[in-house]
Amino acid sequence: MRTTDLKANRLFIVLAGFFLTNAMLANFVGGKIFSLESTLGIEPVEWSLLGVQGNLSFTAGVLLWPFVFVMTDIINEYFGVRGVRLISWIAVAFICYAFAAAYAAIALAPAGFWVEANRDLGVPDIQRAFALIFGQGLWIIAGSVVAFLVGQLIDVAVFHRIRRATGERLVWLRATGSTAISQLVDSFVVLYIAFVLGPQQWSMAQFLAVGTVNYAYKLAMAIALIPLLYLARRLIKTYLGADEAERLRTEAAH
Repeated sequence: MRTTDLKANRLFIVLAGFFLTNAMLANFVGGKIFSLESTLGIEPVEWSLLGVQGNLSFTAGVLLWPFVFVMTDIINEYFGVRGVRLISWIAVAFICYAFAAAYAAIALAPAGFWVEANRDLGVPDIQRAFALIFGQGLWIIAGSVVAFLVGQLIDVAVFHRIRRATGERLVWLRATGSTAISQLVDSFVVLYIAFVLGPQQWSMAQFLAVGTVNYAYKLAMAIALIPLLYLARRLIKTYLGADEAERLRTEAAH
């Protein structure tokens, strides 16, 4: 195997590993809802849309999903459609496996000393806390997995359509444009499956309002991370060499 091929394989493994890690973590930490205003130490931002009111509260997963989509665009840039589809299907399989393992762990009978030790630390029922944190509802899991897969497939298709239209110019446009469209679908699909079809039965107004606010946040994050995309390209070019990086990008475009 040529040294350049070995470097390309290593690069794919590192990118795929970072992608998979962030995708899995985003699903598990997504059970926490945080206040953006309190986190930043600012006054609450009251928004009103379609008769629905709220503050800037999001799942903790939104901190990681933008990095997942940046990794998607980088892998798309150098390894093409096949590379993105491969890691997307692997990610779905791993996420399902991880949730199955979490449910199996929840089903295990807790040790008495573990329950007592944590009660002394201020957690009255550690078994219930463990189940609530790791045992997200099946509707939320289903919504997250379906939205992720659909979003990934849309992202890769839009990315290459913009790339064919603009050539090698406007890197930021194909990356941000593909993320903007895929995240639009992702933001609403996950909420629709988890909270409209699910047991909470959200109204259509609530679904559209919350989805719009979530999408606005994700879009802002995607734009903010554009410099990371250019930094990653520079680092990859340095690692692979200009000729090898260009070869991978040319092959990925076809």
